[in-house]
Amino acid sequence: MEAAAVALAALSLLVSMAVLAVLMTRLSADWTRRMEGAVREDLRTGREESAGAARDLRQEVASGQKAALESLVKAIGEMGGAQAARLDQVARQLKALTDSNETRLEGVRTTLENQMRLLQDSSEKRLDQMRQTVDEKLQSTLEKRLGESFKLVSERLEAVQRGLGEMQSLATGVGDLKRVLTNVKARGTWAEVQLGAILEQTLTPDQYARNVHVRESSPEAVEYAVRLPGPGGDTDSQMWLPIDSKFPQEDYLRLLDAADAADPEAVQKATAGLLRTVSSSAKDISHKYICPPATTDFAIMFLPTEGLYAEVLRQPGLVEELQGQFRIVPAGPTTMTAILSSLRMGFQTVALEKRAHEVQVVLAAVKTEFGKFGSVLARVKKQLNTVSRTIDQTEARTRAMERALRDVQQLPEGPAAEVLSLEQPAPADGGEDECQAPD
Repeated sequence: MEAAAVALAALSLLVSMAVLAVLMTRLSADWTRRMEGAVREDLRTGREESAGAARDLRQEVASGQKAALESLVKAIGEMGGAQAARLDQVARQLKALTDSNETRLEGVRTTLENQMRLLQDSSEKRLDQMRQTVDEKLQSTLEKRLGESFKLVSERLEAVQRGLGEMQSLATGVGDLKRVLTNVKARGTWAEVQLGAILEQTLTPDQYARNVHVRESSPEAVEYAVRLPGPGGDTDSQMWLPIDSKFPQEDYLRLLDAADAADPEAVQKATAGLLRTVSSSAKDISHKYICPPATTDFAIMFLPTEGLYAEVLRQPGLVEELQGQFRIVPAGPTTMTAILSSLRMGFQTVALEKRAHEVQVVLAAVKTEFGKFGSVLARVKKQLNTVSRTIDQTEARTRAMERALRDVQQLPEGPAAEVLSLEQPAPADGGEDECQAPD
């Protein structure tokens, strides 16, 4: 607009100068001078009018620009205020959403912690129960074995004490014993009684029997027989170990008398007689009482005195003959006790193996259950790890939103709930502070 005004003023000036040139050619010099003064005055007046018009035009343009600028600034300010209000509203919504997410995440975390605590307590209880069951089984088995061992030791000590007492009684009643041993029937009864006493002191009543008929077709009964497990370790069946007592006192006394008299010929004769009697007794036991599979393939011949047993062992080849030809094992009182003790330990070993098998079955069941429990626990751990990773990702997103909204003004809780259409939280019971930390 200012340029147009300047052009208009220039055009007016040119027109005036053209008119002035025409007038100057027609008028005289004086008139020319007067006219020149008038023209000059007109030109001055025109310039002043042009300058005033230009000044007015500039003022009008400046005022219009100022009004437009003020209108533009006002519009921009209004738009900035509206955007700030919208940003405040969005910030309040995001803050409310963040608080809601934190509340929900805290609830989820609390629930998971409670479930993990309950699961851990349940696992510890089950492990304690399993451990207690195994400990009880092992403790009962150990106590039973120790009790049996102490019982056996006590019984052996008692047997030794009784044996010492009996030996003292025997030392005081040698004369009576000699009178008894002169009778063949009484001598056999005494040997049988001694054998029965050893069996009674060493084995339990259900581990042996008296007067056992090992052959169904024969009325002959062995004095004692030890009950053994059947073939192959079968505990449901049984077989017998025959034990019969023999006491060839006359031949043994003749041998002792010949030895005391230092008579080699009498000693040799008495020894030959003792060998014949022992071999005959072994043959008799073998034919009467060895009957596999009802019995073992050997039997035991009990010699009631250690001196007689030692004399039998001293004879070269006699024991080998008894064992090889007649399948008879000679045994004195001490040897018989040792044999029966070995058998008793075998019985105990069988019983312990049976109990150990039962314990092994229980432990195998516990191991199977524990393996299942480990699998379940691994699955629970995997699920908890997945939930934990999800919570960590949510927390990372929450922190990112918080960083983005760090410069946004925060609304109070009430207006924020109204903007987000959230329910107002119920006041805490008992007038407690709403900011109190959870237990």
